[in-house]
Order: sequence, then C-alpha cells, then structure tokens
Amino acid sequence: MNENAPIAPNNLEAFWMPFTANRQFKQTPRMFVAAKDMHYTTSDGRQVLDGTAGLWCVNAGHCRPRIVEAIQKQAAELDYAPAFQMGHPKAFELASRLAAIAPSGLDHVFFTNSGSESVETALKIALAYHRAKGDGARFRLIGRERGYHGVNFGGISVGGIVGNRKMFGTLLTGVDHMRHTHDPVRNGYSSGETEHGAELADDLLRIATLHDPSTIAAVIVEPVAGSTGVLPPPKGYLKRLREICDQHGILLIFDEVITGYGRMGTAFAADYFGVTPDIMVTAKGLTNGVIPMGAVYVKDEIYDAFMGGAEHLIEFAHGYTYSGNPIAAAAGLATLETYKEDGLFERAKALEPVWAEAIHSLKGEPHVIDIRTIGLIGAIELEPIAGAPTKRAFSAFLEAYEKGLLIRTTGDIIALSPPLMISEDQIGEIVETLRGILRPSPDGTAVRD
Repeated sequence: MNENAPIAPNNLEAFWMPFTANRQFKQTPRMFVAAKDMHYTTSDGRQVLDGTAGLWCVNAGHCRPRIVEAIQKQAAELDYAPAFQMGHPKAFELASRLAAIAPSGLDHVFFTNSGSESVETALKIALAYHRAKGDGARFRLIGRERGYHGVNFGGISVGGIVGNRKMFGTLLTGVDHMRHTHDPVRNGYSSGETEHGAELADDLLRIATLHDPSTIAAVIVEPVAGSTGVLPPPKGYLKRLREICDQHGILLIFDEVITGYGRMGTAFAADYFGVTPDIMVTAKGLTNGVIPMGAVYVKDEIYDAFMGGAEHLIEFAHGYTYSGNPIAAAAGLATLETYKEDGLFERAKALEPVWAEAIHSLKGEPHVIDIRTIGLIGAIELEPIAGAPTKRAFSAFLEAYEKGLLIRTTGDIIALSPPLMISEDQIGEIVETLRGILRPSPDGTAVRD
C-alpha cells in the first residue's frame, strides 16, 4: 500500500469486520451514524429501534447525558494513568460501588476491558488461587456445551459453540464439558426458568468421577446461556451446581457478561436465581457499552489467598494496560448513577411479564418452532430452511433493519435484549414488526422460504 495515497472514507475494504459476513455487508452496507435513547439513526436518515441494546450492552439507552458528560470531563482532567504499581481515585471508587451492588461476599474487583478478557482473568484467578493454597493439582476447567465465554483461547476452550473453536487447534488441555440444558420437547415455549432438566447439573458429578474431583479447579457457566440462543436454566439447576462445587472444593464461576447490570430485573443473575458464585464475570452493561471495560468479582477468601507473601512482591502476575482506565471508570460510575436515578433495574423487573406475554404472542406464526423469555431477554427460534441453515433468521435480520428494527440472530434464532428504558409501546412495536416479517408477503410468497 502506498502510504501517500489518499484515504478514501468510503473504502470499506480496509476494515476486516468481526463476526460479520464481510462480503455481504460491503455489497449493501448498514451504517449507523447517531443514536439517542432507544433509537439509532442510519446513514440515510432513518430511525431504527434498538431491540438488542447494541450488542447486549447499552442497558441504559443511548447517549445518556450523565454518561456523556462524565466521559467529556474525565478526558479533559486525566486521560490515562497506569494501574501497575500506580492508581487513580475513580478506579477505586468504581470498584467500591460495584462491590456494594454485588451479591454478599463478592467484595473485590479486578478490571479488564471486555467480556473475553474477564473470562480469561477468571480462569487464571481460579488456577492461581488453588496453587496459592497449595492445591496445585487442581488444573481442570469445566465448561458446558453451547456455552459462550468470549473469543480468547481460554474462553473458546471452556466454551461449547463448535463454530467458535473448530479452526483453532487443540486449545487448553484439561478441559471438559457438561451437557447443555436445551430441551425443546419438554421445555418448549418457556417463560422464566424451565421446568425440566435440573438433573443435568449432575453431569458435574459424572465428570468429577471421571477425572477425580481433586483435579478440578473450576466450573464456568452462563446463568442464562445467551449467544447460543437464550437458554434459561432449569429450576434448581444452578443451586445443584453450587452444592456439588461446595462438596468437592470446586470454584463456581458465573459468566454474567450478558445477564449483569439489570438485564434480569436485578443487579445480577446471581440475585435473580439466589445462587452466589465464587467468581463473577461481567462487562458490557458496566459502562453501558460506551467504553470497553470489564470487571471480575471474587469472594474475599480468594483475594485473601493471594495476600500472604512479602508485601513488596506482585501477588498475581496478570493485568492489562487499560485495567481501570480513567475514562472507562468515569463512564462506569456515571452508568451506575443512571441505572439508579432512572430505576432501570426495577423497571426491567416490572416489564418482565409484559415482555414475556408480548414475545410469546408470536407463537403460531409461520416457521416459529420455539420461544424463550426470561428477564428482558427473548428468543424466537425459527425452522431452518432445508440445506441453508441460518439463512431464514439472517433474512429476517435484514428485513427488520429495513423496517426500522435492530435484532440479533444466532443460527436460526432471533435474540432480543432491548435497553431497559424500553416502553410498553416499543415492546409492542418490536413484536408487531417481527410478526409482519414472519408472515408471507401480500402476494402470497414467503420471502424467507
């Protein structure tokens, strides 16, 4: 490339887009140029209702004044400060504020920059914790089929979505997986926790017997499996995992990157289900998606296990250049204030039954084979087109965009997770737009066949 050549702003080839059909996008680009509250503005001036909170992260709505102001002010005051052997006040203030809303006992926070980094950090903390206790034989990490834990090597190793891992070799050693909990025959068209499948938690016992529980460091699960298509847990499932982990000295890690910060109508899914993990992984809603930031919460006994050596030594050889970044910390503090001032967690809780009823009204529409809702999350599973998996849902995604609605698809599943400020009328708008997309066109043709 000639570095003196003019930069063409409309040249789309330079950006290799993540998790994107690049060739299709660059033929017919979909560009957002502005956003406010519940809507995006497209490059051609249309308003698009955000049915996915951006990418599960804009929980408070777009361009909220308090958050915008906090970022602007912080950038002019302190742009960057290292977190290695140094600090700045807002990182400590944010950590304290986060610990205050976390389940009891999760009093320490390690900052990262994303959900993927948070998962890697949690796995490393689990392994290092056992070694610090003199129990270094615990090296195994247990995930679950259909689990999504980000894109780093640790995350795709414990994750269970084949498409995210098949190209990348042998991954981490010492990893095993429990079965997923998806059971559409027994749990079809579910609202909230499903009725059947708690016994699947005993897969952890089976794996422990196979490998010996003394070799297992941690098990990681999403309380609600999100990226695989919204799979709520069976009643009693998470509590049973907690019991088995306690019985065998295994750490329980909750990946709450999607469910954290109000998505369930509570601060965290741990609160919703009444189960407290040993380590809790978060990101996305922490800063309302505005600035990359993640946070890993750990129980006191885990943190304390690292604090026994000489005081001048580094206790945990891990971290990131941008851990606790000043602008991210300012955004996080302003986001928490916005959640509190607007009562968004409480709002999400009050809207959960309204949301569930509206989404489930799509039962019986063409090609709909299952619907699942919990908190302010929903999934509409579509019958795949024979010989063309994922095409039906992707076609629905494109049509929704043209009709002014942003949805997310995974496989042949439409996933929904709107900002918590959504109104009942906007819930109705989402549902009726989808209903129009699912039904055949006036000429009798079904465009998604």
